Amino acid sequence: MSIGGARLAKAWTKVGTRFLPFADAASEGLPLSRLVRLSLFQVSVGMAMVLLTGTLNRVMIVELGVPASVVAFMVALPIVFAPVRALIGHRSDHHRSYLGWRRVPYIWMGTLLQFGGFAVMPFALLVLTGEGAVQAPYAGEIGAALAFLLVGAGMHTVQTAGLALACDLAPEETRPRVVALLYFMLLVGMLISALAFSAVLADFTHLKLIQVVQGAAVITMALNLVALWKQESRSPRRTDPALPRPPFRQAMAAFAAPARNRRTLLAVALGTAGFAMQDVLLEPYGGQILNLGVGATTLLTAMLAAGTLGGLALAARALTAGVDPAKLAAFGVLAGLPAFAFVIFSGPLESVALFRLGATLIGFGGGLFSVGMLTCAMDLADGSDTGLALGAWGAVQASAMGLAIAGGGAIRDLVVALSQRGLFTGTALGQQEMAYGIVYAIEIGLLLAALAAIGPLARYIRAPGEGRHFGLASLPG
Repeated sequence: MSIGGARLAKAWTKVGTRFLPFADAASEGLPLSRLVRLSLFQVSVGMAMVLLTGTLNRVMIVELGVPASVVAFMVALPIVFAPVRALIGHRSDHHRSYLGWRRVPYIWMGTLLQFGGFAVMPFALLVLTGEGAVQAPYAGEIGAALAFLLVGAGMHTVQTAGLALACDLAPEETRPRVVALLYFMLLVGMLISALAFSAVLADFTHLKLIQVVQGAAVITMALNLVALWKQESRSPRRTDPALPRPPFRQAMAAFAAPARNRRTLLAVALGTAGFAMQDVLLEPYGGQILNLGVGATTLLTAMLAAGTLGGLALAARALTAGVDPAKLAAFGVLAGLPAFAFVIFSGPLESVALFRLGATLIGFGGGLFSVGMLTCAMDLADGSDTGLALGAWGAVQASAMGLAIAGGGAIRDLVVALSQRGLFTGTALGQQEMAYGIVYAIEIGLLLAALAAIGPLARYIRAPGEGRHFGLASLPG
């Protein structure tokens, strides 16, 4: 090797994980190329999240004229399966099969559920609006509900089993970094999908909607197949049907017994609801109040993802510096308070810039809150029940998100209905603006409640000298 080449190689080795944050997630048994390929299932999940909570809800409310309460119910349906995430992980841990696979059956079944839901979804939506050939009573509602339910069940199954598979393949010392990479890829999938959907649907037509949703079905199948190919080795002895399966209810009861665990889950529920109630309303607000097009409002999802990435970067530096994760979550809540205020005032001021700033800050605060509370959840578990603690965190978070999304749409429609009956005066546009504003004000109240719940968590004393190396590479997900 030449002298110049040797110096260059030596310089690269000094770059380290400061500028290549996920390089140390790889190991001898799980090289980076294989790990990145495995993480593609998170890209498919991120794409589904953008489509359900970003693009479709705005299209259904504004372009297709579906009531916001119906849209909120549809978008919230995928959360029905959220409470069983911990059970899915527990069952895949102790899956019984003569084939020797534990995670593969769950990931494959989840992929099929996502594919089936996306395949029928656009036609069900057209029937729901009365523009399809089928005019049977409630056919559109039933078809759309089934499609959203299938996609939601598939998303939760794929993500839970996929994360478990990644932890199986990674050595114990690199597992936090592996999970970090998977969480990062989820955000990448959301960001890329939001930009792609924004460009394709800039000039909305029903045909483009069908092409986008069914294209997502094909891409989901392709990504998950590539991610799963030759990842899990077969071990019939480990999945022997004769082996006993420990009871799930007993393990959950033991986890929920300490008061600190219950308070942590309460804070997760309140904060998640506070940040998530706007998911089904933010894009319609931009379309109805600020007259933004489909492409411009879909771009908001990308801005939310960018804000979340900024929150992750700040969380990395803060936790590395020793900031308590509960305090970090509280900082995220504090960032969310002015964010919703900006969104509320963007309508009366007719300021698109203020609206976009508020959307970005919502993502930023939500990122800080999620990382802080997830770190608190990890601190609750020992080595034997980490999966259960993270599963409980995910179940509570997703359930609170679903209830908040459904509640936000219902409250908005209720206020509009009361306004039309003369309870509130003003123009039609002013009544719409007030309906959205009430929902955002409720979110501010939920964030204040979450702040009160987080307060006592920050007073728990950690072990002396307990350090935390938490760069972006060790971000939990």
